[in-house]
Amino acid sequence: MSKYAEIYNHSLDDPQAFWGDVAKGLHWDKPWDQVLDESAQPSPRWFVGGQLNTCFNALDRHIDAGNGDRLALIYDSPVTDSKRSYTYTELRDEVARLAGALSAQGVSKGDRVIVYMPMIPEAAISMLACARIGAIHSVVFGGFAAKELATRIDDSKPKMVLSASCGIEPSRVVAYKPLLDEAIELSTHKPQSCIIKQRPQLAADMIDGRDLDWDQAMSDSAPAECVPVKATDPLYILYTSGTTGQPKGVVRDNGGHAAALLWSMKNIYNVEPGDVYWAASDVGWVVGHSYIVYGPLLAGCTTVIYEGKPVGTPDPGAFWRVISEYQVKVLFTAPTAFRAIKKEDPQGAYMSKYDLSCMQTLYLAGERCDPDTLHWAETMLEKPVIDHWWQTETGWAIAANPMGVEPMPVKAGSPTVAMVGYDVRILDEQGNEKPDGEMGDIVIKQPLPPSCLPTLWNNEARFVDSYLRAYSGYYLTGDAGYKDEDGYLWIMSRTDDVINVAGHRLSTGQMEEVLAGHADVAECAVIGVADALKGQLPLGLVVLKSGVDRPAEELGAELVKLVRNQIGPVAAFKHISIVKRLPKTRSGKILRGTMVKIADGTEWNMPATIDDPAILDEISTSLQQMGYGK
Repeated sequence: MSKYAEIYNHSLDDPQAFWGDVAKGLHWDKPWDQVLDESAQPSPRWFVGGQLNTCFNALDRHIDAGNGDRLALIYDSPVTDSKRSYTYTELRDEVARLAGALSAQGVSKGDRVIVYMPMIPEAAISMLACARIGAIHSVVFGGFAAKELATRIDDSKPKMVLSASCGIEPSRVVAYKPLLDEAIELSTHKPQSCIIKQRPQLAADMIDGRDLDWDQAMSDSAPAECVPVKATDPLYILYTSGTTGQPKGVVRDNGGHAAALLWSMKNIYNVEPGDVYWAASDVGWVVGHSYIVYGPLLAGCTTVIYEGKPVGTPDPGAFWRVISEYQVKVLFTAPTAFRAIKKEDPQGAYMSKYDLSCMQTLYLAGERCDPDTLHWAETMLEKPVIDHWWQTETGWAIAANPMGVEPMPVKAGSPTVAMVGYDVRILDEQGNEKPDGEMGDIVIKQPLPPSCLPTLWNNEARFVDSYLRAYSGYYLTGDAGYKDEDGYLWIMSRTDDVINVAGHRLSTGQMEEVLAGHADVAECAVIGVADALKGQLPLGLVVLKSGVDRPAEELGAELVKLVRNQIGPVAAFKHISIVKRLPKTRSGKILRGTMVKIADGTEWNMPATIDDPAILDEISTSLQQMGYGK
């Protein structure tokens, strides 16, 4: 048996012993009574009876071990042309002062605090300060629309909001404070106070009696010590979009989260204390929570906060400059970032300007990585490129390549194998397991491992309905795919993206894989549109690489032939639209569901997480020219 298989089987056969050993790497104020309570409802709970503080484990623990001078955080902002770094001691001191400012405003254990911040060090400091005093933070992506922010204020009922005067985009300054003021005006619940970081690019108007200046609040406050909390107490709430339009507040607990992230840093990402780890994401997303803030700091690494883009700040060499300058060992980003770089610099000319010998591995997640992008990155970097699969709900990878235990052969298109604690099964609609190679619903057998959500904030019924009701004893991931004969998982589509063409269940992900393999295609999306005869038909939307100038009809025919040859006539693939860009969320996920509604002419709402609303107008026009959406 392979080394990883042995570890994995141990995690399923004896989760109490496995995770108990992992958790010994943390500092506990009170040891747990029980590693796993499987009788807890609505889902099992980890480290019951134990007490700890996540901020202490991320900062003070390393300082107490004599590593206070180690670099904890690097801030690099090409959009403001500024850089800053913090040692573990310096970061702890900033966090302790903000925690004192929160306490002075009456924030205490169990209170909620909304963090509405750009990608600046103060965003991470805000999260850690809340954790320090046992307050529950809820990060809302900076610049989010006022209505969406108001929804989250009403659901979490924060005592305080931590924000900044503005965010900086490559082409504009986004005023945050007017959005925050409007959100508080719209919300039924009113936060008692707001602390605002004034940025030099745009000063915010302050409201007397409610708003405090960040720098003033910090200078006036006494540092706060860490407050022990129960392992099962919430560390944070993170809202993820729900199908009803009402966002779901994913709850993350303290103990299980810290244990799982600590295990992942060495065993998945193969990093050691002192290594520089860069998750090129945003703190508004789960990747930012797990692998910009908590994971690297729990492991004693140096983390990078980057306020910029993969291209345009100033060029497609932006990522390579950061890696070379700070000696980044591991880069973790979304496939969409690499597709943007590939589109602008297909030959890797900018990459060749930098010494990337420090870099060990590239990790991709956030959406399925098409094999063409993965192969391009492998060829250009000459380093392992690891796709891995996880969800906001889990907080860390469900499937990955355990590079710190036993690197496995990469199969392009697969996130490799299930990680420890995840008993992943493929079921048909009746709940029967599917044979290897056959697509079905991907589920995880209970108990879910540490870090996975135990419930939704203030909505246990919705938690059960959304995740547990479909298959008794299993968590429904909402993804469809299959397992191959080597135990590798293949995540082909969200369940909603499996289309039914004349009774055949087909994966849009497989068709996208074929299209992305064409030499002229930068990125693509395939959606299922309503058809009176066949139920649904696939429609491909394709973005071309920079410099490609070919007749749309000729290229379209080529792409249709490619899909029909590789997937077969059963796909009934014959419609292609070449577009300038695809609509995406700010985390880079393509908004396929919204495009389906536009194409089918059904009612749709502007997604709260969209990066650029104007793109949907362009898509709507393209679809109407093809006869859709009228």
